[in-house]
Amino acid sequence: MGYYALIMAGGGGTRLWPLSRRSLPKQALRLVGERTMFEHAVDRIAPIFQPDEIYVVTTADQEEPLMFQAPDLPRANFLVEPLGRGTAPAIGLGAIHIKRRDPDAVMVVLTADHFIRDVDTFRRVLRAAAQVAEEGHLVTLGISPTFPSTGYGYIKQGEKLGDVDGFAVYRAERFTEKPSAETAFMMVESGEYTWNSGMFIWRVDRILEEFARQMPGFYNQLVQVEAVLGTPAYEQTLKRIWPQVTPQTIDYGIMEGAEDVVVIPVDIGWSDVGNWSSMRDILPADEDGNVVVGEHLGIDTRNTIVFGRGRLIATIGLEEMIVVDTEDALLICPVEREQEVREVVRRLKELDRNDLL
Repeated sequence: MGYYALIMAGGGGTRLWPLSRRSLPKQALRLVGERTMFEHAVDRIAPIFQPDEIYVVTTADQEEPLMFQAPDLPRANFLVEPLGRGTAPAIGLGAIHIKRRDPDAVMVVLTADHFIRDVDTFRRVLRAAAQVAEEGHLVTLGISPTFPSTGYGYIKQGEKLGDVDGFAVYRAERFTEKPSAETAFMMVESGEYTWNSGMFIWRVDRILEEFARQMPGFYNQLVQVEAVLGTPAYEQTLKRIWPQVTPQTIDYGIMEGAEDVVVIPVDIGWSDVGNWSSMRDILPADEDGNVVVGEHLGIDTRNTIVFGRGRLIATIGLEEMIVVDTEDALLICPVEREQEVREVVRRLKELDRNDLL
């Protein structure tokens, strides 16, 4: 029984506009140090996986840049979706490729654009989760919540099944997507919930069983692709079938209705870097609470996120604001309205401003 990793690297990260673009999505950004988010994702697991055991699922326009950033990974391990169809189809595509290598494989599903501070604990919990997954459980990592977030999904812990290498393992009772502020507060206070990290560990045969049971239409499409793996017909078959695939997330499509799901709560200093506020989780603040990348001169400026590239940004009297300066676009907004960055992207699409997308 072999162990393989699948890194999902096809997202756009529209909430990090104007820095994140189609041509430079979130996973390609250098938000922490000199390495991109994708390079950090590969670095984190390099000590526990051989290069040929790491697969990457991405889109055609991102394949070459990602291959350049991870030259040790075999070219054949970059799986290209003709169109992005959400996390469920991406994972399904990875599963059939890994199954072809090893029908008994344990598959670790990770993301290319998350931040993890405690890398040692992360590696240890992956090893422990793989042991649990060998028994047929579908394992998800739950993040110990630090505040009542309304932007994350939650997992309710049920019966404790035991401990593996010092990590508690619970039956996952229920998944709740992005609750109201009141509900999120009650969940965190109860101590029975963790954040849904979007990281999963399972045997490849088990997840394909769940696809067959819960997403039979997609599973039939997947079987058609699987039938031509390793043949000259693969590319054309994938290009023919993938546009017909219904977009779906793994949470809605599989996890909410899956059988035998367990959760391992863990504190690894995790952030999904889903918006500009999350930079506070991963970068240090100055004495006024400002998180700054680039050159900043602040006068009476507090709790503000300033991200610049190449020129001085001066601010006066700002509090709880976001300022992001790029070569061709400038974003200024209150922190409390940062979710509306997506609306900016939507309007730019309506205006056909592809140069800014």
